[in-house]
Amino acid sequence: MYTITKEFHFSASHQLHGLPEDHQCARLHGHNYVVVIELRAEALNAHGFVRDYHDLCAFKRYVDETLDHRHLNDVLGDDCVTAERLAKHFHDWCHARWPEVTAAKVSETPKTWAEYRP
Repeated sequence: MYTITKEFHFSASHQLHGLPEDHQCARLHGHNYVVVIELRAEALNAHGFVRDYHDLCAFKRYVDETLDHRHLNDVLGDDCVTAERLAKHFHDWCHARWPEVTAAKVSETPKTWAEYRP
């Protein structure tokens, strides 16, 4: 099995509604997000790739145009935009375009990661 990953970055704000008032994530705040998309294939294509990294430019455009420097609650229409939910959103967006996508990971801080892998 061959596996490749590509990393993307964006900055955005969010707020997690429904948490106790004293919870830091209940307040409006932002992160410098890191997203890693994983793709797998049992065989390489005619060019020796799982998928040409250049194909993933569409995801970078989506992130840059839709999410970067935005308020994620508004963009995604969700009062609880967690890293876990973002990971699933990114997986589903990518998998609909590239069937080799097997997972998406999201980091809000250098020490925390959430992953969605069906």
